[in-house]
Amino acid sequence: MSGRTRERTVVTPAAAAVAASTRPGGHGRGGPVSASRGPASASTATEPPAHGGLLDGVRRWLAVRGAEPTPARVAQALREQGRVLGDAEILRTTERLRSELIGAGPLELLLADPSVTDVLVSAPDRVWVDRGGGLEPTGISFPDAAAVRRLAQRLAAVAGRRLDDAHPWVDARLPDGTRLHAVLPPVAVGSTCLSLRVVRPRAFTLDELVAAGTVPPGGDRLLRALLDARLSFLVSGGTGSGKTTLLSALLGLVGPGERIVLAEDSAELRPDHPHVVRLESRPPNQEGAGLVTLQDLVRQALRMRPDRLVVGEVRGPEVVHLLAALNTGHEGGCGTVHANAASGVPARLEALGTAAGLDRAALHSQLAAALSVVIHLVRDRSGRRRIAEVHVLERDASGLVVTVPAVRWGAEAFVHERGWERLRGLLGGAMGDAADGVAGGATAGGGAVVGAARTEVPRDVARGGIPKGRKRGAGP
Repeated sequence: MSGRTRERTVVTPAAAAVAASTRPGGHGRGGPVSASRGPASASTATEPPAHGGLLDGVRRWLAVRGAEPTPARVAQALREQGRVLGDAEILRTTERLRSELIGAGPLELLLADPSVTDVLVSAPDRVWVDRGGGLEPTGISFPDAAAVRRLAQRLAAVAGRRLDDAHPWVDARLPDGTRLHAVLPPVAVGSTCLSLRVVRPRAFTLDELVAAGTVPPGGDRLLRALLDARLSFLVSGGTGSGKTTLLSALLGLVGPGERIVLAEDSAELRPDHPHVVRLESRPPNQEGAGLVTLQDLVRQALRMRPDRLVVGEVRGPEVVHLLAALNTGHEGGCGTVHANAASGVPARLEALGTAAGLDRAALHSQLAAALSVVIHLVRDRSGRRRIAEVHVLERDASGLVVTVPAVRWGAEAFVHERGWERLRGLLGGAMGDAADGVAGGATAGGGAVVGAARTEVPRDVARGGIPKGRKRGAGP
């Protein structure tokens, strides 16, 4: 036997990530990868990306040796490539490599910005961001389409999901709560499309939403009365209108002695409440087993003694179980639903119920007994999210359920509409001071307006962001 000792290479997770990133497709079964959203330096995203050949060469050098991207190793790799860089350039190259391999690459700085709600990548040089005031382009870019694909696949792996040619799209949640959606070519024409929706680490309070203009002056008393009366309600609106934000704030007002059970496709609701149980649906694994639907979650939630049953977004057959639950003593249940107007909510629920096998008459019968109020949100042209209307439900002459406006958003306040007296009746004794809060001058419709002093609010809150100085952190 030779006296020679064979040297053994120990491959660390970071080194495995380097190796995986050099494989075709940019993704393999390498070591664990973390999508941390820690603070990123400005150089990560604001400076032009390093030359693709330089980074690729360093990456290959590290992969062959199973080495981590430390400054010393990167400097050695650069020297062997004939590159002579100063210390600052070596550190920047190291930072870019680590960000690309175990972070969010060029998007790191955007995700660390507390005002950002959405980051969208439609091409290597087309990165958009929403800070609460609508989409705006950024100066951030990727070296090429392959870099976008690598990032999407790595983030999918972090979420425990597969993203490749056989499974060209993914919808998942990252460990920090960020919602990931990605579509690979050729389904996405030209380049991988990547969408990241940032979930806030904590819910806004109702007072903050009043100050931001999302809830009109005096409207907070109306909403508190709705919760105190244990009325079942839905928050409706379009995409990005603030439904989840408002619902989280309202759930934070529920009494501390009540048990809230949340059922969601993606865990986005984060109410500030001491007794919350969170259930999240799950896709099937690669063998097609293990699927857990929102319908399954609603059934399980009913066995968990909920004082408030909450469905994050009603968009499928779970509507049948939710309506049944609200008709069997589970008062105060709520959820969100996509709708362009409050008046369209019954039709939306009818379509969902019909698809689940519930006939029209039965659904409207359950709907009339189960649901009391619809709160509708809009996002205006300035990007501000606000409550537009509050509707009550009643049956029309044909026996079908329709919504009737009770109050709507005026220039600076809520204005009474035809359904106001019915809403007052539903609120009953819970109305209390809220009745005084909605007393005001008569309107053209014969109603009254809600008036209250407004509070100054930082601009980033008014536009949907987190107040400056508040850092992101782990959700409750």
